[in-house]
Amino acid sequence: MAPPSVTYSEDQADAHDRISQMLGAMGIDLDNAILTPLREGKNAVMAVVGKAGSGKTLLLAALYNALEEAGVEIVSGDWESRKKRDKRTLTILAPTNKAASVLRMRGVPATTIHRILYTPVYDPEYERFAEWLAGQGERPEIEGLTEQALDRAHAFYQDNKSIPGAFAAAGLRGSDFISGWTRRSEPLDIGFVDEASMLDEKQFEDLQEIFPTLVMFGDPAQLPPVKGTVQGTGDMVFDTLPDPARLTLHRVHRQDADNPILDLAHALADPDMGFADFERMVEHAASRDDRVVYAQRVEVDLMARSPVLVWRNATRIRLINAFRAVYGAPETELLEGEPLICDGIELPLKHRKKRLDLEARGLIKGAQVIYLGPGRKPGFSRLHVVGAPEPQVSAASIVKIEKPDEEEPFIPFAARMGAAFLHGAAVTIHKAQGSQWSDVQVFAPDIYAAARMGRMEAGQPLWKRLTYVAITRAEHRLHWVVRNRLSKPSGALSIDDLRGTDPVPLRMEQDT
Repeated sequence: MAPPSVTYSEDQADAHDRISQMLGAMGIDLDNAILTPLREGKNAVMAVVGKAGSGKTLLLAALYNALEEAGVEIVSGDWESRKKRDKRTLTILAPTNKAASVLRMRGVPATTIHRILYTPVYDPEYERFAEWLAGQGERPEIEGLTEQALDRAHAFYQDNKSIPGAFAAAGLRGSDFISGWTRRSEPLDIGFVDEASMLDEKQFEDLQEIFPTLVMFGDPAQLPPVKGTVQGTGDMVFDTLPDPARLTLHRVHRQDADNPILDLAHALADPDMGFADFERMVEHAASRDDRVVYAQRVEVDLMARSPVLVWRNATRIRLINAFRAVYGAPETELLEGEPLICDGIELPLKHRKKRLDLEARGLIKGAQVIYLGPGRKPGFSRLHVVGAPEPQVSAASIVKIEKPDEEEPFIPFAARMGAAFLHGAAVTIHKAQGSQWSDVQVFAPDIYAAARMGRMEAGQPLWKRLTYVAITRAEHRLHWVVRNRLSKPSGALSIDDLRGTDPVPLRMEQDT
C-alpha cells in the first residue's frame, strides 16, 4: 500500500529537497524512487531543528516512506539481512526506549542507539524466518512451528515491523532464536536520529563512526542532555554544525489546529515572559479551551495511568508516597493497579538470554508498567507493559519504593534477580523527555521553585525549559496544578481496563 500523500509547508519542502540532494550524492534518487550506483564520498551530517508543532516527525516519516519505496533496506536493530554490494540501509534511532516507542506508535520503525551498537546474532534457522518476514526469502519450514504460527508472525510483522515481536506472535522466546550479542564492526549507511537534543558528545561521535550519512531531528527548546552538553558550553550537538547544515522548521498551524498547549509552549520564547505572566496565560487558556485545565490539586485517579511531572526528586518521592497513602497501600505489598517504571534488568552475564526474553516483551528501561498482582512463584509479578503488542507478562521483579528523607528505598518484595522497578505515580521532567501521555499533570509549585532560583540552562531560564518539555508531553489535555494538594480517589485502584489474555511466564532458571 502506498504511503499517504504529504503536503509540506515551505520550510518542510526546503528541508526535504536539501536532504534529498544529500542522499542523491550517495546514490539514492528519491524523486524517481530508485537506487543508482554507489558513489564514495565524504561523510555528511545535517540537522532538522524546530519546536513542537513544526512538523519534524511528519518530515521524518515522509522521508522514511520515500527511502523504503526507493528500495533502501530498513535496519531495525532487531535484525538485519546479510551485507550485499549494492544494498543501502536506513536506521531510525532515538536516544531512549521511550522516545523510540513514540515513533513506533506512529508507524515509524525506530530503535535505540544501544541496539544498533550491540546487535543480536540469530540462529541460522530463524535467520531464514526473519528474511522471509522482511520480504527477502521464501516461506520457511521450521520444526515445531505450524502454518498458523507462521501466518500470525507474518500478520504481526506487516503491522509492526518488529522481528522479535513477530516471533513472539508465533510462540517463540528470545532465547529460541537469538544466540548472543555482538558489537557492531561494520558501518551502516543512513541514520535518522529523533530527539537529538538528548544526544551527548560521545553518542554523537559513535553515530558518526557508524553512519557516513546522518540526519538529526531535534528541538532546541528542550532540556540539554543529562550527561552534559558539548564541551561544557551548554550547546546541543546540532548547535555545532555550520548554518548550511542546520535546517530550521517553524510552526505549521494547519497541523496543530490551533492547539492551545502548543500556543503556551511557543509563548515561552518571549524573553519578557515571567513565571507569573505564564501562569496568567495558562489560566486564560483554561477559561476558553477544555484542553487546558488550571487545576487546584493533583487528580489522584490520573496518577494511576499517567505520572505527575515534577522538577525535584524530593517532590516526586513525596507525591508517590501520598498516592500510596490515599489508596491505603500497605508498605509490605503492592496493590493491583499501581503504576511502575522499569529501572533496568538486574541479571548476571550468564543470564543474557533471559534478558532478551524480558526485553522482547517490552520490559526495557523506562517502560511504563501496571502491577496486576503476584505471580505463581515467590518474587514474581504479573505485569501489564503499557504500549507493548502483547502487554501481559509474568516476570521476576525487584520493586523499590523510595521514602522521604531516607537514603535507601523500601523494597516490599524482591526476587534474587530480574526486572527492577521504581514507582511510577510521579516522574521528573528530565525522565519524561521523549514520552507522551494523553493527559499530563504538571506540578507548577516545582516550576515556581526553579523560577525563583533564577538558574539558566543552555542559555535559557531553567523554568522555561522545564515548562516547555513538561507541557509538550500532553497529547490531548494539560493539567497545570497550582496547589500542593491531592484529590481523593473516586474508588479503589482497578485493573479492569487492562483485562486480557493470561500472561506468558518468563522463566529465570539458570542456563545449562
